Amino acid sequence: MRFLRFLLVLVIVLAIAIVALRLLYPLPDLEGRTESSHLPISSDTTLGQSVMTASEAHPGESGIWPLADGREAYAARILLARAAEESIDLQYYIWQTDTTGWILLDELRKAAERGVRVRLLVDDNGVPGLDAELAALDALPQVEVRLFNPFTLRDPKLLSYAFDFSRLNRRMHNKAMIVDGAATILGGRNIGDIYFDYGSGVHYFDADVLAIGPVVGDVSQNFDAYWASESAYPAERILPEAPEGMASLTGAAETARTSAEAAGYDEAIASTALMQEITAGTLAFEWGNVTFFSDDPSKGVGKASEDELLLTRILEIADPTTSFDLVSAYFIPGDSGTDRLTGFAEAGVATRVMTNALAATDVAPVHSAYMTYRERLVDGGVTVLELRPEAERKRERNLSSMIVGSASSLHAKTFSVDGERIFVGSFNFDPRSARLNTEMGVLIPSPRMAAGLAQVMEATQQSYLVERDDAGDLVWIATAEDGSRSVLTEEPETGWFKMLVVRVISWLPVEWML
Repeated sequence: MRFLRFLLVLVIVLAIAIVALRLLYPLPDLEGRTESSHLPISSDTTLGQSVMTASEAHPGESGIWPLADGREAYAARILLARAAEESIDLQYYIWQTDTTGWILLDELRKAAERGVRVRLLVDDNGVPGLDAELAALDALPQVEVRLFNPFTLRDPKLLSYAFDFSRLNRRMHNKAMIVDGAATILGGRNIGDIYFDYGSGVHYFDADVLAIGPVVGDVSQNFDAYWASESAYPAERILPEAPEGMASLTGAAETARTSAEAAGYDEAIASTALMQEITAGTLAFEWGNVTFFSDDPSKGVGKASEDELLLTRILEIADPTTSFDLVSAYFIPGDSGTDRLTGFAEAGVATRVMTNALAATDVAPVHSAYMTYRERLVDGGVTVLELRPEAERKRERNLSSMIVGSASSLHAKTFSVDGERIFVGSFNFDPRSARLNTEMGVLIPSPRMAAGLAQVMEATQQSYLVERDDAGDLVWIATAEDGSRSVLTEEPETGWFKMLVVRVISWLPVEWML
């Protein structure tokens, strides 16, 4: 009885504490929030004039340029920021305080100081340690910063989950940058060294595209919808004033620019003739009717209907007749996804899936959920590939290197249908992307890019092929450079303790959050 009384008292105390924290740290009112919308493409800007000229030969079509590796993807963002004359709109899930993060943030400051309007929408879960610098940026006349689903208790920030979990568990996973209404970069990359394939430590490889044409207007309108959503709070209503923030930003950026890591980025920026080729009309865009997809921003507060979800539209386009290739860093197909993929295979569609091996993933709980569906996928005729850690990968300027560069953990989210169309975006094929986080992406009619994805799947030395052996047990088949194959009977390159951890997690009812 004493223990039950103790539990009752504990529950009451926790309930009172939660109510008290909600009252002490409420969300600010959005009444009177500044209204704004994107600035459309104009011939008054150099970039706008160049894009409008290039588009004349392709009425109604959008031009796509795949960003081959991480350093090129970073250089493209820097060069676009420097070329901006009227506006820069940015929407990101994570913005890290490292070499690339500081330098790009400072490029926004420089753009604003030369008169460019900057609107920056960031997910508040992905910008730890940036309160002072974001507040300082927001204080500039040409800059406005908004935080998506912000934490009202700033320190310790994560304690906000204790009294506002339902809202804070929904995050904005979108990634896009739009310059002068003329060009956009979107895909799977956040802002940080780990996403741009340079510096020390582990790196992700990912997929981004640079786009011009009508799809830029679609991305811009979507940005406006998120900017005006009930989840987007002006930074000035959340962040405390920080008179030291600007000095901190410029100082950190200067330190970053003089670092050894920055030298590699400087080289990439100097050697990337992207802006010159766009201006000259010589960049070999691939043109076609590109379709933009996005969750309705009301998903950020749990109000989006089924027909407003990106997942619903993806299921409509993922209807292959001959082949289906899927690359997903964090892959949890669930029962319905597993049935759909095995259904493809049973109908004679060549169906292949690539995700991280346990030794390569940076989120082991996701692997614990994925492995509960792995056997059904294999038995259903799906070719299951798991990326090997630290595999040797070529650095080439094609889709293969965009998805498989010199890195050690997969972060891309893409699929191709019938070797004709390819989807590139932020959507992880897991429950969190489907139901909790907001996502975006584009479907590109491109046999060339689809062939590049197929080439990734066929690079047998970079992944394990998961099959069953004659005894019916799962095995991982590794192919060496000389073509010889070895068969592994346990999760490759993984110790017993990690295996125990993921096995225990697989028993917990947490899949819906992963």
